Amino acid sequence: MTEVNFFEPNFIPDSKLTYSVISAKYAGKWIFVRHHLRSTWEIAGGHIETGETSFEAAGRELMEETGAISFKLDCIATYSVTIDGETGWGRLYFAKVDEMGPIPDISEIAEIVLSDHLPVNLTHPDIQPHLFRKAVEFLEIRGV
Repeated sequence: MTEVNFFEPNFIPDSKLTYSVISAKYAGKWIFVRHHLRSTWEIAGGHIETGETSFEAAGRELMEETGAISFKLDCIATYSVTIDGETGWGRLYFAKVDEMGPIPDISEIAEIVLSDHLPVNLTHPDIQPHLFRKAVEFLEIRGV
């Protein structure tokens, strides 16, 4: 069983933050990405590199995975995912993307899709709907 929990954006867990995930919108549509080795869709994101903050990782991953050039990042929440008793930690961000370019050659992403809703065919179906729902709530609270 997979359990996803959310905490305040500035919450610092006992364990290291590992992931930055970025729910992003461009031209009023949500951006989803497809890894070149998979046929499923996911929210942009990835590992926080050594010496990098979660915020820096979010910006880097967004650019690498979507081709976003100009954007504004907001931290939505710190989150945990527990699977079979093992817990990992990450930060969830929202990005309002103003300008897109091509996906960089170094990217593992084969393509992006712009959508009004969460795709059905997800890479992490036990996790991503929770993250997406939290991003939608974040925007509703802000009146966006």
